[in-house]
Amino acid sequence: MEAVLQKRDLRDAVVGALTAAAAAGENVIVLVSDSTSTSKIGAFATAYPDRLVNVGIAEQNLVGISAGLSLQGFVPVTMNAACFLVNRSNEQVKNDICYSNTNVKLIGLNAGVTYGPLASTHHSIDDLSIMKGFGNIQIWAPSDAVEAEQMMRAALAMVGPVYLRLDNASFPVLHDENYRFVPGEPDVLVEGGRDLTLVAIGSVVHEAVAAAAELKAQGVDAGVISVPTLRPLNRDALAVLLSKTKNVITVEEHTVAGGLGSTVAEVLAENGIATRFRRLGIPEGKFAVSGPRDKIRAQYSLDKAGIVAIGLAKR
Repeated sequence: MEAVLQKRDLRDAVVGALTAAAAAGENVIVLVSDSTSTSKIGAFATAYPDRLVNVGIAEQNLVGISAGLSLQGFVPVTMNAACFLVNRSNEQVKNDICYSNTNVKLIGLNAGVTYGPLASTHHSIDDLSIMKGFGNIQIWAPSDAVEAEQMMRAALAMVGPVYLRLDNASFPVLHDENYRFVPGEPDVLVEGGRDLTLVAIGSVVHEAVAAAAELKAQGVDAGVISVPTLRPLNRDALAVLLSKTKNVITVEEHTVAGGLGSTVAEVLAENGIATRFRRLGIPEGKFAVSGPRDKIRAQYSLDKAGIVAIGLAKR
């Protein structure tokens, strides 16, 4: 499937789902840490002002209060910067949400290198690996607004912790009205892949889709698999897909250690799949460079041009 020209903001889709849930009588409550503008929660706050709690710049309190509200029958949804949610309130996420298995939905905004020029204090390139180290919590990352809306609805419908890795910009819409998000299932966006399969997560999926189109134009049969959920993950289904290709390249705006690349490496190794493999992301043990986001993506070959260059080299 090729990316269409239409672009939508993932946050608009999530807030729309939250507003619809409140209108339907669901006991949802949103908590922010002075992140009302970043979360684009304004429409929800206008319609349901008593369902929005701003705890201020106090992320540990944000998580602790959310856990307490869940014990009182609410379905709390936190919306704040991923770098502070995951790192600053790490202990509270681990103990109050994951270990206690409370029904809280954690939304990490501005993930990856969204805050490009603000550098490593604001980059969130380890959130997936950190969350994978915790028990109980599901780990999701939408590739477009259609998927983000369906993920938010699915998270509210299930009982238990969910981490939703979210971006802050508008991206091409990759799914049509027939798409149905199923936690754990790999999402084949571009068929084929005899020569090369690109496996991507989150907002860089659209870069992979664009790269696959260019590679096909240059004679490389390239397919694209999106992995919208690292946990749960149907590893058997992913292994079947990867067994049909000569080369696998993972693409993630995250460190290559502990995220998608590491997960795919495990799938390949544990299933004895003999294919050439490369991980694209922030090198292990390194901080990302600072600067405009598009420049950072180019630095690590996470944009269309970089993926195409590496794909052609593997031909």
